[in-house]
Amino acid sequence: MIHFPREALAQELVAALRGQAVFGDAHNGLFLAAPRRTGKSTFLQADLKPALEAAGAVVAYVDLWADPRRDPGSLIADAIARALAPRLGVVARTAKAAGLDSVTIAGALKIDVSKIGKIDGVTLPDALRALHEAAKAPVALIVDEAQHALTSEAGEATMSALKSARDQLNRPGEVNLMLVMSGSDRDKLLRLVNTNGAPFYGSQISRMPPLGQDFIDHVSRLITAQRPELAPVDGAALLQAFERFGHRPQFFMEALGQALSPLSGLQGVRFEQAVLQAAQARQQDDEAQMESEYLALKPLEQAVLWRLLEMGQRFRPYDAEALRFYREKAQAKVTVQQAQNALESLRNRHPALVWKSARGEYAVDDAAMHRWFEQRTADGHWPPVDPQGQLTMGEDGE
Repeated sequence: MIHFPREALAQELVAALRGQAVFGDAHNGLFLAAPRRTGKSTFLQADLKPALEAAGAVVAYVDLWADPRRDPGSLIADAIARALAPRLGVVARTAKAAGLDSVTIAGALKIDVSKIGKIDGVTLPDALRALHEAAKAPVALIVDEAQHALTSEAGEATMSALKSARDQLNRPGEVNLMLVMSGSDRDKLLRLVNTNGAPFYGSQISRMPPLGQDFIDHVSRLITAQRPELAPVDGAALLQAFERFGHRPQFFMEALGQALSPLSGLQGVRFEQAVLQAAQARQQDDEAQMESEYLALKPLEQAVLWRLLEMGQRFRPYDAEALRFYREKAQAKVTVQQAQNALESLRNRHPALVWKSARGEYAVDDAAMHRWFEQRTADGHWPPVDPQGQLTMGEDGE
């Protein structure tokens, strides 16, 4: 798939991270939210990382969804180790040749030369300080899908350690550690910043601007260059299709490739209209899938998910109002234990419908379901109704 460089946005964020923006708090941590598959990770790796490196920073990147089963702290430590290892290589070889067991960084931190590339026994703040001292440059740590850290106590401890590292390395007018935390769900990412106990309390979540007209113009130029006979390209139709694809370049480019293929069989229809039709079909399929998943739930599970969609961050699963809501929608008595069982069932589905933090906070796993709920509610089509009729729940909650 083609890469559309977003150099201007990357440069703006680098300046903000370095504390060069007159207003803003990005030097204390940049928190970016963007829906899944909208190009967030590509931007972080292909645009922001090179821009930070060009500005003189040494960059460590880690995706916490790369292996959800592993401790987030371990994944972050590995990323720091990979960035640290080549800079300690010469020092380590010299130390080994001299028969030394360890090397000292910054006059204080000792690292076992047999464990170069590992962070065993070294705290994250110490490892980041070692990387800063070894590189003699600012360090930027990019943590993609950072909200995953909140699913375990170890992950929360990792976020607190990163905040501590930031406080230790940065001084007024001197930014030695730049932290970038991204997430595909703004509601989940907010839990890093919006309560007194949150690791980065007081920081702001920014929505990453979606790809839009500039991206479509870029694609249109590529089409015209390769297929001059198709000029002029109807950019307005392509933009409409891209928006219906949810600003997700992968799906858009797949539909475009199929429409432009000599095997497409298009006759009497412009390729732009074929892409637009594919976008409409994808949108309908996505909505039909969510509706199917909702209707497949038991009545109490539907009621709990409905309450979560409606309340968002104000969701309290077991308070009196919630239990009254469940009873009304499920048309049966509902105990706290039954509500808890329903929540666990929603979490254990494949794919999961509900996400839970280590602090016991809940959110819809896929933020797209919020948009689906809000649109159907606005259209007066909520809740979905099984055309074969809904089953009522028995007194035991089954």
